[in-house]
Amino acid sequence: MNISKRTFLAALPPVVFGLASCGKSSDSPAAPATSAGASKAAEKKKRFAFVTNGVDPFWNTASAGVRAAEKDFGIECQVLMPPKGLVDQQRMIESVLARGVDGIAISPCDAANQVGFLNDVAGRVPVITHDSDAPLSKRLCFVGMDNYKAGRAAGKLVKEILPSGGKVMLFVGRMEQLNSQQRRQGIIDEILDRPMQTLEKLDQDPLGRELPGGNFVVLDTRTDGFDYPKAKANAEDAMSRYQDLAGMIGLWAYNAPMCLEAAKAAGKVGKVKIVSFDEQEATLQGIIDGHIHGTVSQQPYYYGYDSVRILKEIAAGNRGVIPANGFFEIPIVEVRKANVEEFWQQLKKLQAAGA
Repeated sequence: MNISKRTFLAALPPVVFGLASCGKSSDSPAAPATSAGASKAAEKKKRFAFVTNGVDPFWNTASAGVRAAEKDFGIECQVLMPPKGLVDQQRMIESVLARGVDGIAISPCDAANQVGFLNDVAGRVPVITHDSDAPLSKRLCFVGMDNYKAGRAAGKLVKEILPSGGKVMLFVGRMEQLNSQQRRQGIIDEILDRPMQTLEKLDQDPLGRELPGGNFVVLDTRTDGFDYPKAKANAEDAMSRYQDLAGMIGLWAYNAPMCLEAAKAAGKVGKVKIVSFDEQEATLQGIIDGHIHGTVSQQPYYYGYDSVRILKEIAAGNRGVIPANGFFEIPIVEVRKANVEEFWQQLKKLQAAGA
């Protein structure tokens, strides 16, 4: 999606975007409530949980979408950010289930190994996924971007800044998550000039081996376990080990900022090109400064907003809100120096809407 269309959508009140996305709403004007009626309505207010896969500023923007949806739809939604991954995530979900909740939106830390757990939760309350899917589970739908297509978009950014090719390294928090796997493969396929694949049938290259193709070589994919210092150390090691390293690609929000910090320390800013995902302030400032070529934003505000909107409709008995293919796609935005300041202004407006 180009920035002008995204700017138009971002300028709309959040409830208008929600209705436009779905095409229907069960909300209708109600008569003014008496104090007793208001008390009764408060007792029936639906409660949901929005569960992330960790703690990162990326999720603060998604949380702003949750808060805006709370105001628009008259519900309550707790945002849960597990600091230590899978174990914390499942503990938090068990806790919120024990307290009582009408639906849960979750970004699974390890979809393949959480199917049983997610199915158990789905047997108790409606479950949807966001950010990273668990398609083999009984979740009702997935809210997020097409991570493979987003990976290919990032790969195009790499080819823009490295038109003659070169050796590149990928950096990510965890490879257990499906979004990481799909995103990585999209980047690899794009820069190695391979045919387009689909999410339904995605062949993945194994980890731990060099992947040559055309003018590029993908050296490896380094993981850090959601550990910022390790993420920076991975980038430092890559530049030290491969003196001819041409590019670093950060798959998670904090990876490119850590790559930039490492490049500054090594005196290689501008020499080793950087491409990012998401919209951390350090990334956007890096694009303005010319230190990062560009980023692919997955618009996490709408992960929060539309997840809550969909859960609210499901709780109200409107299952027509669930997409037929189980995928509510949030469009990506490609951010470069030409549109970064406009994008940042719109992002701040969305964040303020959920304050």
